[in-house]
Amino acid sequence: MKKNDSNIKKAIKYLNNNECIAIPTETVYGLAGNAYSDKAVSRVYKIKKRPKNNPLIVHYYKLKDLKKDCETDDTFIRLYKKFCPGPISFVLKLKKKSKISKIITNNSNSIAVRFPSHPLSRKLLKKIDYPLAAPSANISSSISPVSKQDVVDEFGHKLKFILDGGSSKIGLESTIINLIGKPYILRLGGVNSKLILKFINPLKNKNKKKIKIKVPGTSKLHYSPGIPVRLNAKKNHQNEAYILIKKRKKFDKNHFYLSKTSNLKEAAKNLYRVLRIIKKNGYKKIAIEKIPNINIGEAINDRIARASKK
Repeated sequence: MKKNDSNIKKAIKYLNNNECIAIPTETVYGLAGNAYSDKAVSRVYKIKKRPKNNPLIVHYYKLKDLKKDCETDDTFIRLYKKFCPGPISFVLKLKKKSKISKIITNNSNSIAVRFPSHPLSRKLLKKIDYPLAAPSANISSSISPVSKQDVVDEFGHKLKFILDGGSSKIGLESTIINLIGKPYILRLGGVNSKLILKFINPLKNKNKKKIKIKVPGTSKLHYSPGIPVRLNAKKNHQNEAYILIKKRKKFDKNHFYLSKTSNLKEAAKNLYRVLRIIKKNGYKKIAIEKIPNINIGEAINDRIARASKK
């Protein structure tokens, strides 16, 4: 605990000086900066090489803090009470007097927000008087980091501090739900979509195009290992890494496993780690067997589909 307290003090020192640091969350590691500071937010975009028209998710400690910046309603409160803190983000309307940097939202009147559940990040957020803009701590469009070492691999010495919170528990980014107008899910993620739909009256797919909301992690090419990815493969080609949902008895050096027993939660946690291992091992192509499209398997399929885009 003493080491964690010391590290949090270091984190706060950097954040108060408008520097960017990496923080652990239950989903993936985030690249964090003071969400009220144009200087800090600009640094987040620069380090990530992120397009300025791609908004950031802002992280809060508690509801009272968020209400200073955002409009809320009964639907949000129901979802907040059920799923927060946790791996769910909400798109809300910004209040006119909000201190949120306009760079985060690209001058729009909406913002994506969430309440992370990782104990270190919560302890950090509790001790500062501003929320944190914290997209995933990786170069834009590449694989999200799920450990301190992943962040080091991405940025080297460009980051002055990484708050080490071990491996991310979930391993996939948060579910994003739009709460401006009629609610609907914008991105699949750490919370099962079926659980969310019990709390909202979802917008039908045919109407989604009428609402133009730009949110993080929804571009066609994203979460990419930087090499071609082939989906729903029944076997791998020569010299092609093969990702399997379940460990096989027969050993093959080109096979990489997401779980021991087809456990989808374990598979989600291991997906980005396995993709990074394959890239480090020098493979030029990846094949992935069909992943069951249920529960968090929906989010896994969303990520690998985006990773496979050319």
